[in-house]
Amino acid sequence: MELIYFTVAGIALYFAADWILERIETARGVRFEYRSVIFFCIILALALITFQIISQLKPS
Repeated sequence: MELIYFTVAGIALYFAADWILERIETARGVRFEYRSVIFFCIILALALITFQIISQLKPS
């Protein structure tokens, strides 16, 4: 069951990171030159936080 949680969280994080990056670029008014690097940093930060929360919530 834990595998399903991580998979669903990963899919949700992908769309969340894309949405966050789009908001930042819209506020900035121009696309970033190294968009993929910034996307990676956003999704990495979100994944570390989310996966830690999932790990803490699972029963021992």
